[in-house]
Amino acid sequence: MSATARLRITCPDRPGIVSAVTTFLYTHGANIIDLDQHSTDPEGGTFFMRLEFYTPYIDVSRAALEAAFGEVVGNRFDMDWRLSYSDVPKRVAVLVSRHDHCLMELLWRYARKELPCDIAMVIGNHEDPREAVEGFGVPYHCVPVGDGGMAEAEARMAELLGTGVDLLVLARYMRVVSGDFLRPYDNRVINIHHSFLPAFVGADPYRQAHEKGVKLIGATAHYVTAELDAGPIIEQDTARVTHRHSVADLKAMGSELERTVLARAVTWHLEDRVIVFGNKTVVFR
Repeated sequence: MSATARLRITCPDRPGIVSAVTTFLYTHGANIIDLDQHSTDPEGGTFFMRLEFYTPYIDVSRAALEAAFGEVVGNRFDMDWRLSYSDVPKRVAVLVSRHDHCLMELLWRYARKELPCDIAMVIGNHEDPREAVEGFGVPYHCVPVGDGGMAEAEARMAELLGTGVDLLVLARYMRVVSGDFLRPYDNRVINIHHSFLPAFVGADPYRQAHEKGVKLIGATAHYVTAELDAGPIIEQDTARVTHRHSVADLKAMGSELERTVLARAVTWHLEDRVIVFGNKTVVFR
């Protein structure tokens, strides 16, 4: 399939934005195949757009196209814009602990070419997942949290990650990472957890939920910020439960939700479908 480019735009809303963008691309030979937009308020609100187009017939280099777009359209409408390309896959690293269901879902989709990325490595704080990960042909590094604590472990992980990772996924990594560790990855770290917070905190939330007789369980995928579990939400899902479900049933249903919700969130990020706006997201699905 021909390579495509994805353009994401955030700017103050005003007339003429869509016309200016599409006309510019048309004059340079782009074939637009998908366009979605949203405005918080047509009168003085914020405008968001995601546009995808085929690139084989563009009449200038990518660098020249980007420079011209900034000068002709971006500056005119005070845009915050990003252009990415489908034939330049993002490099992804995954952090995991012993619970590997979310990790295995990502690796399975990666092996089936359903995740448009390059999984560069998996880092775990236990040896348990090594054999399964390496079975997918992905390097596995074990960085235990030893006597030096998280500061030492984060220093080692940062060394392994280097500067070439575009997205970091916490696939049930059961450690709190510091703001210093997160700083290089602004809006590029995705976490998954159950949706019982803040009602059922601490150990064994599914047992707590079962004891309270909850009727809904769920999972949340969000970008990670320095404030614990408070980053912009990308995706959520729920399942109904009844008095007939045991704690084991709730855990199994929760694991299924966590796997699918995280996989959707990661896929949408890789496809440049997510725009962060304050502590919210606009997700073009």
